Amino acid sequence: MRSDGSALNLRRWWRSTGFAWAGILYSYNSQANFRIEVWAGVLALIAAAFLRAPLAPIALACALVLSLELVNTAVEAVVDLASPELHPLAKVAKDAAAGAVLVASAGALVVAAVVLLPPLWKVAGGG
Repeated sequence: MRSDGSALNLRRWWRSTGFAWAGILYSYNSQANFRIEVWAGVLALIAAAFLRAPLAPIALACALVLSLELVNTAVEAVVDLASPELHPLAKVAKDAAAGAVLVASAGALVVAAVVLLPPLWKVAGGG
């Protein structure tokens, strides 16, 4: 089905949202790392709420990691489709996409440390 070109078409938006959820569910059901990252994010958000720490930096860091994991899954699928046999450039594409997830995950850990450790230290009686 082709788009009518209108960004305000509710049917088009609903259909696109369905495709997006299908991709998220596929990734959750097929990718162990995505499941781990989802639940790590949930725990980080719960910790932030419990500690009354700012939620926005934690939520944004989680969204970045999960988004890049979805892109990584898409890159892997396209590379596997285009190059079923081993090829050096296929490896580069997959490794670079995985590297993006790793960089975002490291950044998310830094955000978690900066945002969550000070209030956690106070709760633990250290400050």
